[in-house]
Order: sequence, then structure tokens, then C-alpha cells
Amino acid sequence: MSAVDKPRLPAHSPKPLRGEDTPEQLLERVSQVDDRQRDPWPERDVAVLALALCAGLRLSELLALRIGSVLGRPGERRVEVAGKGGRPRTVPIEPELDRVVERYLDSRRVRFGRAEAASLLLVDRRGQPLRRGGLQYLVESCYRRAGIVDRVPRGAQLHALRHTFATRLAEDGANASEIMRLLGHASLTTSQGYIEVTAEQQRAAVRANRTNRALRDL
Repeated sequence: MSAVDKPRLPAHSPKPLRGEDTPEQLLERVSQVDDRQRDPWPERDVAVLALALCAGLRLSELLALRIGSVLGRPGERRVEVAGKGGRPRTVPIEPELDRVVERYLDSRRVRFGRAEAASLLLVDRRGQPLRRGGLQYLVESCYRRAGIVDRVPRGAQLHALRHTFATRLAEDGANASEIMRLLGHASLTTSQGYIEVTAEQQRAAVRANRTNRALRDL
């Protein structure tokens, strides 16, 4: 057992992907064509992962996205989200995510032709709107292909991507109010949980520093 116990976290603490570089490894590996798949579509798969990792969307919010949900001028692009509990929100997106979505839409046009702005954004390999089970299976398949199944918290699956987005916001200095608006939380307490967990992890890391322990003997 470790000499330094990890902090006890709340029962409903965030469950992000484990490993500092895991999100980047996931995106990089899934972006490659996998010859083991019957009909690989990496552009679509990366778009799903990126919208959860870089915009913090829930499963239901991803399924509800329309092609026209991504809008705005270059440099001011955003995604309009039909949030949980009837709370719509707007999430700004960076050029990198915008390009990922555009590459997916280009590949979709090649497969199925042009679609209207009101059409659902995410479709399966037959061009039909993705359903809940299909999206869950897609994400689980991405984890397997990337070889990171052991870094996904049990029971989190797609939600682990959203938790990773929120956790990184907190690590990079976002306050609870900003996290609340971006993730569409109903309560500020939920958003505060990401900041508290990050602070506890930082404290645990400092506590584990061997030099600190050496000071006890002085």
C-alpha cells in the first residue's frame, strides 16, 4: 500500500479518462484507417470523439445535433446544443474542432450526397441517423481500437470524454461558473466538483513529494 493515501473523493466524483496523454492518443489512433473494420470511417469517429472531448457534449446532445448546429464566422464558430432539461446552450469551438467537423461532413457528402442544414449531424454507415445504442457501441469500439480500454473508468464510457473536457477546463484555471455554462450543469455545485477534485489531486501530488517527507527528520 502506498505510504501516501489518495484523497477520498465524493461518491459522484468526475470520471475522466486516466492518463495525461490518453485523449491525444485516442484521437490519433482512431484517425488512422483500421483495415480490420468492414467499412472504416475515421472522419466520423474522430468527429464524435472530438465533439465530446473539446465541447463537452452529452450522448443525448450529440444525437440531437443538426448539420446547422455548427455555425458562426471563421474565428467565432460555435455549436448550439439542445441541452439536458430543456436548457439550450452555445459552446464556442476552436478552428481545430471546426476542421474535424468539416472533414467529417466532406466525407459524408462523398458517401451519401449533400444534406440539408436541418438534417441530423451524425449518421451510421448506411446514412441513417445514429441512435443511442449505435453511438455507445461506436465509442466503445474506438476505445478498443486505440488500446485504452483499461484507462476508461468503469461505467463511464462516452461520459468519460465529457468529464475529461471539464476536468481539463478546471486544471487550466476555469472557474465553476464558466464550467457550468459550458457543460450546461443545472447546479453550480456539480461544476464546483471538478475544481475540488483537481485541488485534491494537486494536494496529493505535493504530499507525495519525497523531499517533503525528508523535512520531517530535520
